[in-house]
Amino acid sequence: MASIHAKNSRGQKYWYIVESRRVNGKPRPVVLAYLGKANDLLKRLNGLTEGLHLKSYSHGLVAAMLRIAQKIDVCTVINQHVKSSRECIAEKPLRNNLTTGATLLLAAIGRAGVPTSKRGWLDWAKTTSLEYLLRSNFSKIDSQHFWDLMDTIPIDEIEQIEEQLLKNVFALYKLEGESVFYDTTNFFTYIDSENERCQIAKRGKNKQKRTDLRQVGLAMVVTQQDKIPLFHLTYEGNMQDAKVFKNVLGKIKTRMERLKLNDIDHTIVFDRGSNSKLNLALVRENQLHYVGALTPYHHKSLIDKALSLFNDDSNDDQNQVYREKRVIWGEERTVVIYFSKELRAGRLRGIYLMLEKKEQALKELQIALANPKSKKYTQSELEAKIINLLDEQHAKQLFHWSLDTIPNEQHRLQFVIDQNKLQEIEDEAGLRIIMTDHHDWSNEKIIKTYQGQAEIENAFKNLKNPYHLTIKPQFHWTDQKIVVHYFICMLGYLLSTLIWREIRIKTSFNGTLDTLLDKLSNVRLATLLEDKKSCGCVKAVYKLEEMEKDEKQIMDALDIMEFHNRRPKLSGVGVYTK
Repeated sequence: MASIHAKNSRGQKYWYIVESRRVNGKPRPVVLAYLGKANDLLKRLNGLTEGLHLKSYSHGLVAAMLRIAQKIDVCTVINQHVKSSRECIAEKPLRNNLTTGATLLLAAIGRAGVPTSKRGWLDWAKTTSLEYLLRSNFSKIDSQHFWDLMDTIPIDEIEQIEEQLLKNVFALYKLEGESVFYDTTNFFTYIDSENERCQIAKRGKNKQKRTDLRQVGLAMVVTQQDKIPLFHLTYEGNMQDAKVFKNVLGKIKTRMERLKLNDIDHTIVFDRGSNSKLNLALVRENQLHYVGALTPYHHKSLIDKALSLFNDDSNDDQNQVYREKRVIWGEERTVVIYFSKELRAGRLRGIYLMLEKKEQALKELQIALANPKSKKYTQSELEAKIINLLDEQHAKQLFHWSLDTIPNEQHRLQFVIDQNKLQEIEDEAGLRIIMTDHHDWSNEKIIKTYQGQAEIENAFKNLKNPYHLTIKPQFHWTDQKIVVHYFICMLGYLLSTLIWREIRIKTSFNGTLDTLLDKLSNVRLATLLEDKKSCGCVKAVYKLEEMEKDEKQIMDALDIMEFHNRRPKLSGVGVYTK
C-alpha cells in the first residue's frame, strides 16, 4: 500500500509517495512519485497553476515532412533552378528570410496538412510547430509572399527539379516493383471564361461532371510497389488522353533511363484511353514493355470466342480466362480476356442506376410536355435537350426515342429501352481485354499487373481528397502559377508517399495514406511557459503530449520522437549556396 513520506534536504522538507516492496528479500521504500514541497503540493491539490501557461501545436505531420525534405534536400534542389531577382542574396530571391525552396516546401507541407488558399496558409501554420522547428517567424508570410517566390520558378525547370529530387530519393531508398503505372485526370477551375491570359485551362470532358467549367489536365506515373510519383505533367484541359500519351511517352522513357529503371525489367501499364495505332507504335519505338487494355466493342470476334468458353458450365471461376496471340494494329500481341464476377456486379450496378435516373428524367419530360401550361419548346430545342440528357455511356445505345407533333403546338415524347442491347451489355459487363508484349508471362501475372492500375486511381483520389493533399483550392489564373501550384501539390504527395512507405516497412500499419496523415496530425507538441518571478524571465519547456500506442510506433519508426529537441537545420531555407 502506498503512503506519503517526507524527506529533509538542506533545511527544506520534500514529500514523496512511496510503497514498501521487497528488494533482495528485504523490505525497502520505493518512490512512486515526487510531490515537491508543501506549498507546491497545496497548489496542485487546489488546481492552482499561477504563472504557468500551456499551449500545444500539431506536430507529428510537419516534423515527418521536414525530416523527409531534409533527407532528399528539397530546398537546395529547388533553389538551384530559381531565377535571379533584385531582392536577392547571391543573385537569388529571398523574402522574409525564406528562400524559394523553403517557401515551396512550406506550401507543400500545407497541402498535406490542411489544404488552404495561400492567404489561409498562415492561419493553419500557426496551429503547428513549424515556426519552432524552423526557428522562423511566419507573421509576415502572406499570399503575396507565395506569389512572388512562385514567380521565380521557370516552367521549363520543373522537370529538372522533379528529376533531381527523384534521383535523391532513389539514392536513399530501394524502390521496388517492375512496373510503372500511367494515367491522366483533370481538375475543374473557376477561371473566368473570358480570361485570355490563361491558355492551359480549357473546357473538356470533365471527370467530375463539371463540363460547364474550364479544367486543367494532369498526367502522372507512379511506381507499382510504393505508389511513389515518378513523373507528372500539367497540360491543357481539352487534350484527349491518347494525344497526351503521345506527347509524354518520350519524356517518361527519358525519366526512367535517368532513374536507372531499365526497359528490360520495367513495364509501363496504361488504360485503354491511351490506345491508338500510333501510340502503340511509339511504345515499340521506345523499346518499352507494356500492359494495356482493349475496348470490347472493337473486338467482337475475341469476345464471342471468350463467351463461348465462359458459358460452358463445366468452367468454374478459376478458368474464366481466354488467351491467344493476335495481330492487332500491325503487331503480334498476347491477348488475355478474363471474366470477373465482382467487376460485372459493379458495372451492372452503375448501368441499372443510370437507367433508372434517365428513365425518370424522360418520364418527367413526358409529363411536362403533356401539360398545356408548361413551357413551350421548338422541335430542335427538345431534340437538343434529349440528346444532352442521354449523353452518357450506354444511354445513347439503350434508349430509342421519338418526338411527335400534336395540335396546339405541343409535342409528345415516346421512348423505349432496347432490351436486346441491354442483354448484350450485361453479357459483356464482367469482361476485360488485356494486351501485352510479355508473351512469356502467365495469365495470372498479366491480369495482376493490369489490375494494379487501380493504384494510380487511388493516387488521383488522394489528390482530390479535400482533407489532405488536394490540388483544390486553386486560386491561380496564370499558366505559370497554375503549373507551379501543381508542382507544389505533387511535391507534397511525394513527401507523403515516402513517409507512408517507411511506415509500412517498419511497422504493422496497413491503413490508407489519408489515415496516416490524420494520425500524424494528432501528435501534438506542448509548450509550457513558466514565469520565473525571481529573475523576471520565462522558461519554456517543450514536450510531446501523451500518444496512443500506434501513434507512438509511427513516431518511433520515423525517428522523430526527439525531432523537437534536435531541430536539425534544413539546408537552403534562409541562405543560398552556389
